[in-house]
Amino acid sequence: NEELGIIQFIAERVHDKNPTFVNLKSRLFRIIEASKNNKNVSIAAANAITILNSANIDMDYQNWNNIKIPYAILDRAFLEGTNLTHANLDHVHFYQTCLTKVNFTNASMNNIYFGEYAYLEGHSALVWGIQFSPDGTTILSYSKDNTIRIWDTSSRKQLYVLEEHSNSINSAHFSFDGSKIVSCSLDETIRIWNVLSGQQIQLLKGHSSAVVAAQFSPDTSKVVSCSWDTTVRIWDTLSGEQLQLFQGHSDYVNKVQFSPDASKVVSCSRDKTIRIWDVLSGKQLQILEGHSDEINGAQFSSNGSKIISYSKDKTVRIWDVLSGQQTQLLEVHTEDINGIQFSPDDSKFLSYSDDATIRLWDMLSGKQLQVLEGHSSWVNAARFSSDGSRIVSGSSDNTIRVWDVSSGKQIHILEGHSNRITDVEFFPKDQKILSCSWDATIRIWDIPLERKIHLTDGYLDIISGVQFSPDGSKIVSSSADKTIRLWDVQSGEQIQVFEGHSEWVSGILFLPDGSKIVSYSDDNTIRIWDVLSGKQVLLLEGHTSYVWRLQLSPNNSKLVSCANDKTIRIWDISSGKQIQLLEGHTDCVKKAQLSLDESKIVSCSNDNTVRLWDVLSGRQIQIFEGHEGVVEGVQFLPDESKVISWSWDKTIRIWDILSGNQLLLLEGHGDDINGVQISPDGTKIVSCSDDKTIRLWDILSGEQIQKLEGHSDWLNGVQFSPDGSKVISYSRDKTIRIWDVSSGRQIQVLEGHNGAIKDIQLSPDGSTLVSGSEDRTIRLWKSNNSKIIDITETSSVDYIWKVGIQSGLSMKDSIWKDANGLTQQQKLLVKQRGGIL
Repeated sequence: NEELGIIQFIAERVHDKNPTFVNLKSRLFRIIEASKNNKNVSIAAANAITILNSANIDMDYQNWNNIKIPYAILDRAFLEGTNLTHANLDHVHFYQTCLTKVNFTNASMNNIYFGEYAYLEGHSALVWGIQFSPDGTTILSYSKDNTIRIWDTSSRKQLYVLEEHSNSINSAHFSFDGSKIVSCSLDETIRIWNVLSGQQIQLLKGHSSAVVAAQFSPDTSKVVSCSWDTTVRIWDTLSGEQLQLFQGHSDYVNKVQFSPDASKVVSCSRDKTIRIWDVLSGKQLQILEGHSDEINGAQFSSNGSKIISYSKDKTVRIWDVLSGQQTQLLEVHTEDINGIQFSPDDSKFLSYSDDATIRLWDMLSGKQLQVLEGHSSWVNAARFSSDGSRIVSGSSDNTIRVWDVSSGKQIHILEGHSNRITDVEFFPKDQKILSCSWDATIRIWDIPLERKIHLTDGYLDIISGVQFSPDGSKIVSSSADKTIRLWDVQSGEQIQVFEGHSEWVSGILFLPDGSKIVSYSDDNTIRIWDVLSGKQVLLLEGHTSYVWRLQLSPNNSKLVSCANDKTIRIWDISSGKQIQLLEGHTDCVKKAQLSLDESKIVSCSNDNTVRLWDVLSGRQIQIFEGHEGVVEGVQFLPDESKVISWSWDKTIRIWDILSGNQLLLLEGHGDDINGVQISPDGTKIVSCSDDKTIRLWDILSGEQIQKLEGHSDWLNGVQFSPDGSKVISYSRDKTIRIWDVSSGRQIQVLEGHNGAIKDIQLSPDGSTLVSGSEDRTIRLWKSNNSKIIDITETSSVDYIWKVGIQSGLSMKDSIWKDANGLTQQQKLLVKQRGGIL
């Protein structure tokens, strides 16, 4: 640790402007170079590269063949395209490192460390859940692909595929002795399986709708199940006979559980009630009422004296089993609660929620002990470690986080899943974590040892927006980390950080003179900031839910905002006062645009409608109905006699403002439409969709002119170049693509991001392009011989700088030919991640 402290100290001097340290960076690079021909320099070289990494220096595209850096720590390093042929990399740490296009041919790689393992391959659709057997030797997983799979924990080999269900599996659990599995499905059945043989031993039929939960009694003699058919049933494990039918709920039953002594069953429902049933007699013993919305779950405490329930009403409630009285009401979460778990000693429990937090509670007093904050989206799973000292959580932000229970601090963040995480578990006897995801993989991670180097540069979160200043000298970014940051275009250095928002910042825009920035956030506010001082100038409050989008008026004096609170608001920029409130939509308003003369506003909403408003009176003038899904966007056509709208119903529609009639229906996309733009000359429309295509349309006839294919995942956005000759698109497939409009040909693919691209913008002069991504980085792209807007297929485009820290281990197109010392597991990991062996 003392050695790491010294490395950290030197790393902090790498960015120091003091003349003493001016050549430090180049000296460190020279030490690495010296190791090529002198093995006595190898320890110094390993320290030098560790220091550069700690200072967050990019080490991409280096010619480092033959370097000797054993034991170097290259965790989260950025090594894209670097030549490491014949290098000595023994014992090197490559935890969460970018190894894209790195050449490892003939490198020595004994005992290298990745911190994660080859994932368990087999499921063909999202994996809902995972569980260790009681003895920890096997793992079960269940999926939307209708299968349950059993895996050997130590070899990670698939032992059995359980394939009898004909629809998605809702839950699967081991029996308490580990000999059986019970599963239930949307196919209305419950099935019991023998773990040793993988054979189905029982089929339980009786429910008349989806079975959402099933569980063994502690002695495995019975199974309890609940269903959308509003019933709870008890079955005999051996014979498969139905022993009890509990009726009383008036809506879907969501969860069910035996009491520890198996004498009672607790169930909870969409009917807002919890019911306690007697197993032997089948009688309802208690009905627990108090929740004001659907109850997501209820479970007994380990001694069976209490029940803890959690609900869409954002509360956790504790009930006394005997009296049926509510003893505690815990109201702190701000969104739906997804689950709870007791600590191993039963002194505490945790709750996790769509509000992106995990909360820790004292069981006896009901006091909140800790709030674990860090996730930027819903928390779908959270578990205590076996000793109760740590918590692991998985979220829709695609990350896994490990937390210290006593301090509430985040210890680790594990990145690599490409979609939301559905379940997480600590290994019973190992310092490892198991996770599963919508990306159809099950992954195994090390809980990293404290050989951690703290990077000196600022850590960013998901980038939600990027924009150039009007003069092109600066870039502003917004992020899930609640900040707005200003960057120098030339150097990529951070000039300013604007802090004040209390939630995810959804987007930003520069005011035309470049002196101020406007931001809007999930904290329901809009804020105006001074660029020079970094201070907040104005706070615009009024929205009662998150602000979805913001637009500057044509004369730059007003702002138009629309929000999840179903309203559109117009604000005066100089005073920050609300001028107008437009109400009428019955769901979230997605977009609003002012007409050029600022007399009208057009808006669209999740209520499937487009509406036209008079700005002065605030009255609704026109409602355009016809879309059969969320209307994602709307805008005036150039002459403002028509509006164009696009929707999740896969269509684009053009409407006449005066009559409200639909003039054109543009059909062709096979999935939700996410973006539309009119060409600069007003003759064409470009659209992009979740169907992975971009389409060009004739604005007059509505005919499709071109279909542009190449992206391998949803499109997040598309735009025309200023002269209309090209189209630039960006996607969840981590790429930006540039297309020729007349031929429909792809001209360039910009690769490098390690996550979905959230936003892009061309510089005012068209020479560069900025991109922000879910991988927590911002990149500035440039062509070697022309402006971005003038590039051809022969141009070379690369990023000139990137900010943010590498997230997730990436190995795409890396070469490992004749690399020595890799284990079989490591070779499989390399292959899975797109490396070439």
